[in-house]
Amino acid sequence: MAICITITSTKGGVDKTTLTANLGAYLADPGQTVLLVDADPQPTLSSFFPLRHRAPGGLTRLMVEAACEDVISQTTLDRLDLVYSDDPDGKLRDWIRDAVDGRVRLKHLLGRPPFVQYDIILIDTQGAVGPLQDAAVAAADILLSPIPPEILSAREFVRGTVTMLERLRPMAFLGAPIGPLRGILYRLDRSRDARRIAEELRREAYLPSKGAITILETAIPASVVYREAATYRTPVHRFDRRRGTTPSALDTLEALVAELFPHLKTSPTSSGE
Repeated sequence: MAICITITSTKGGVDKTTLTANLGAYLADPGQTVLLVDADPQPTLSSFFPLRHRAPGGLTRLMVEAACEDVISQTTLDRLDLVYSDDPDGKLRDWIRDAVDGRVRLKHLLGRPPFVQYDIILIDTQGAVGPLQDAAVAAADILLSPIPPEILSAREFVRGTVTMLERLRPMAFLGAPIGPLRGILYRLDRSRDARRIAEELRREAYLPSKGAITILETAIPASVVYREAATYRTPVHRFDRRRGTTPSALDTLEALVAELFPHLKTSPTSSGE
């Protein structure tokens, strides 16, 4: 069965979509089969990479009709597929709110064929707290949250995340226990206080959450290459493969995957050359 990771945050504008797309593309390069699920009414992930095949339906059809066929599109990247966002009016969240099994349906659907054929499923979420985000969080084995490296944002992340985890804990009684949360510092610059912020965030995260939140050692540096790669609709690890004293995007994703999936072999194939 696939490992499901939901990239989530209780606030918007923290580059969840960029992280989801690039992590998925990196994992697919060495041979993992990866499915991206766009659970954001603003369908940025759905257009991040070009499509080779667009399925008749997307996330709304999957959720509302429980239709597992004809909802998987293929990107032009080998082994990287997509369930696109088809909810421009934001009506899916109302359906999830009112349906008896709305918040846990996605988890149970992703445990069926054809989704079980994937090695990894990555779900992108909207920044707003609500039923759609709840459904994506409930579907995850692991939660991953990018955190801007400002101490006020970091403290708000801890407060909002602990509140979310406590609110959703009863999902376990519906067969959807909330997975562990991994925080990753995002857009980390080389300023003098960057290390201090990281250390304080680890203390802030551990104590209020009683260990439910772990801040990863890997951090995503502030770099224009992520924006430039998105402009060209290209995986950032193919765009920035330099090796040197400053970690490249390839180095960073390699380190991130080693922390998240220590059992995987993730040397990108020559397809990205």
